[in-house]
Amino acid sequence: MKYFEVDFQLSPLSQDACDILAALTADAGFESFEETQHGIRGYVQQPLLDRQALEDIVNNFPIMGTNIIYTISKAEDKDWNEQWEQEGFEPIIVGNNRLAIHDGRHLPSQPADISVEIDARLAFGTGTHETTQMICEWMLDMPMKDLRVMDAGCGTGILGIVALKLKANHVTAYDIDEWSSDNTCHNAVINRVDSQLSVYCGDASLLDSKTADYDLVLANINRNILLNDMPRFCQIMKQDAKLILSGFYTEDIPLLEARGKELGLTLTGAKNRDKWASIIMQRVNNA
Repeated sequence: MKYFEVDFQLSPLSQDACDILAALTADAGFESFEETQHGIRGYVQQPLLDRQALEDIVNNFPIMGTNIIYTISKAEDKDWNEQWEQEGFEPIIVGNNRLAIHDGRHLPSQPADISVEIDARLAFGTGTHETTQMICEWMLDMPMKDLRVMDAGCGTGILGIVALKLKANHVTAYDIDEWSSDNTCHNAVINRVDSQLSVYCGDASLLDSKTADYDLVLANINRNILLNDMPRFCQIMKQDAKLILSGFYTEDIPLLEARGKELGLTLTGAKNRDKWASIIMQRVNNA
């Protein structure tokens, strides 16, 4: 998937202004950010950039007196596979050593209850991000045995693989990026759960062909895509099924909760870490 990188220069520069800008530009399709000397740099998939929404955000920025200049360029099409082979990642330990996520060369210092090996190749998602870890924590603390699980926007497949390691019955996964769906298949083989995992390349429209027999839906995607796809998630959820969401900021929780209520979902839990949030909702009626 090809990306634009957008450099935002803010004057005067402040952490609050950068945080607000990052939160607002989710409406223009942005997925991730990094700090720069003069502001922030945002990344957005080229087909998803809403230029008019971006202009409106900059022109109507809520902190009076803040001047914002931005430049758009195509992000470097890096050879992520080569970079991955050179660097890898250090093991991530979740839930007091209940889960260890690692690559094939960097093993945890002591055995965990559950071990997941990830070869990220050209996909993203090694478990280092707060959103991935929070979803894993939810699963560690709930009964997973024999559940049917949907992993929406699967990336490397890490969430679905963790679900299967926790004794879920079957996982269906999909991602709009072909590299990601292929990488999920690859990682399922590494972890010996490929017979229990079905992977597709596409978006949430794939769910239109699925029946309402899923016990749990996992989605670690940006806020706007979640809001758009939640009706389709509900279509495939059993009565009393649960929906775990992440990929958004703490201030976005009320918006997602309201959308869930419209669809017959009740918020049953929320957590946040370093401004990122995750929520769990449950289907309570046949809306």
